Amino acid sequence: MPTTRRHSRETTAVLDHLRRIVRTLRESSRAAETRLGVTGAQLFVLRALAGPEPLSLNQVAARTHTHQSTVSVVVKRLVARRLVRRAVSTVDGRRIQLQLTARGHAVLQRAPLAAQDRLIAGLETLSATDRARLATTLGRLVAAMGLRTAPPAMFFEE
Repeated sequence: MPTTRRHSRETTAVLDHLRRIVRTLRESSRAAETRLGVTGAQLFVLRALAGPEPLSLNQVAARTHTHQSTVSVVVKRLVARRLVRRAVSTVDGRRIQLQLTARGHAVLQRAPLAAQDRLIAGLETLSATDRARLATTLGRLVAAMGLRTAPPAMFFEE
């Protein structure tokens, strides 16, 4: 088979896989907005905060595999909607702690699993070698598209 045709089939397969992932993320975000009044990214952050202990912004960023500045924007919106409480740490007065409010817990009780959670779970089923190879390959794709400097926002969070 000619090289061009093989590359074309491989390109189609990659695009189809990406379309499935993006569609699932988009549909999940729309469903969260319709059913719960929060975006998929906000639901993802709420779920990260679901434990009994308050978390720092850096801990939320680590749990969501997202840059701290990006999570900060989402958290501000959740605080404004009174779904998350921001307080100064009683242990370290320089540290801000984040915790779900009763309203935040109520939203989570009605919430399905966010697609981002499914995506991370799927990625974690891959071997470390496959994850590293995928990260490297996607990084090369991003660079080839000229997107290396674009900030990596949370999925479908404006």
